[in-house]
Amino acid sequence: MRPPKPISRPDKVSLWRYLKLFRKDLLSAQPERLYRAWMAEFKTPFFRSYLINQPELIDLVLKERPMDFPKSNRIAEGLRPLLGQSVFLTNGEHWKKQRRIIDPAFEGGRLRDSFAAMSGATIAAVARMPVGKHVELEEQCSHAAADVIFRTLFSIPIENEVATEVFQLFKEHQRSQPIINLAAFVPSPRWMPRFHPKKSKTTAAQIRALITRLVEERHREIDMGSAPQDLATKIMTTPDPQTGELFSKDEMVDQVAIFFLAGHETSASALAWSLYLLAANPEWQSKVAEEAIEQDLTDFSAVSKLKTARDVFREALRLYPPVPMMVREASQPECFRDRDVPPGAQIVISPWHLHRHSRQWDNPDDFDPNRWNTDNGKECMRNAYIPFSTGKRVCPGAGFAMIEGPLMLAKLTVDYEFKALPAEVPEPVAHLTVRAKSGIFVEVSKRTDR
Repeated sequence: MRPPKPISRPDKVSLWRYLKLFRKDLLSAQPERLYRAWMAEFKTPFFRSYLINQPELIDLVLKERPMDFPKSNRIAEGLRPLLGQSVFLTNGEHWKKQRRIIDPAFEGGRLRDSFAAMSGATIAAVARMPVGKHVELEEQCSHAAADVIFRTLFSIPIENEVATEVFQLFKEHQRSQPIINLAAFVPSPRWMPRFHPKKSKTTAAQIRALITRLVEERHREIDMGSAPQDLATKIMTTPDPQTGELFSKDEMVDQVAIFFLAGHETSASALAWSLYLLAANPEWQSKVAEEAIEQDLTDFSAVSKLKTARDVFREALRLYPPVPMMVREASQPECFRDRDVPPGAQIVISPWHLHRHSRQWDNPDDFDPNRWNTDNGKECMRNAYIPFSTGKRVCPGAGFAMIEGPLMLAKLTVDYEFKALPAEVPEPVAHLTVRAKSGIFVEVSKRTDR
């Protein structure tokens, strides 16, 4: 059975219908032709947008001239109450300064330093996994990913009182926060109030207050010389190599908020879909478990030997990229495929469509981890695979995720067997990330064949 995929909307719908679909779900709001088009233009009374799938255009926007295509402020409007001026939303010199401070924390050597915390969270996730016929994977994976973030950032497990409260508030925030704020469609001056739902403003303020407590406590520990050498300490003590400045308290709160959202929410999405694909493909689940049983999964060096788990995780990221669309803005007149692109136009790069593009991938809607060992798969990895974006704005935690995901898959399949429920096929929808509309339910049992 092919992995579930949303039904596309008709090619032509009214603007009002499109806006309603768009606010409900980014994926089913798009026409089928985007899975084969190199570029598509969309017009509204307020702006034009261009979705690009052609590899040369994507390279132009993300790699060759990224400063000419800054992140769109339209999309940022709905996220600012929670994320402030985090690295995910900023542009220009402000963004460059943030990356100069953040990037050293995620360099190769630091990944090894974080592995013990990641391994501890993995062991805890295995211990928490319930056994039964209707286990909801997204809830379990969300808990596990949040635990990884708190352990690697602040050296505290998810059971910590503040960590638990932040985790619960994030779940409430996602339920109350619409995908797109009204300002994404209707341009308005910066002084005009942004109308966010009351509940989302409340939860964002509560989350930021709790993160502020963690940051202030860490500042005190750094001053006393007692701070653990985790990611938070590394980032808070790394000066900008050009100015010598450290992050202020408010700047660090912004960064922790996006680390939690990006590192927790995206990892939870990828892990849940990975486990579902294994549940629906038991032969691949057996391969992952057989490979993992031979390794000491508490040893960092074992991660490089989890080839099957890594290929499965890559395939899940292809079919269900956690961030389905990225939006940039043209800062000057451009010409794409003989079409004039005016300044202010929204440039949409959609990993969801790119990863399933029928003119690039063989059998794009099939689950096939073997594709990564074929010529087509290797070529597409270079030209049509961007689950973490690419270029200068590539996710700094990409290497982190490619350790966490395969490690979790390996350990969970060694201890448990996951079975898909034919009557419970999940329906993918895009909210903050690609999730299932009504959850991902599977049967979980203790593995007895080891």
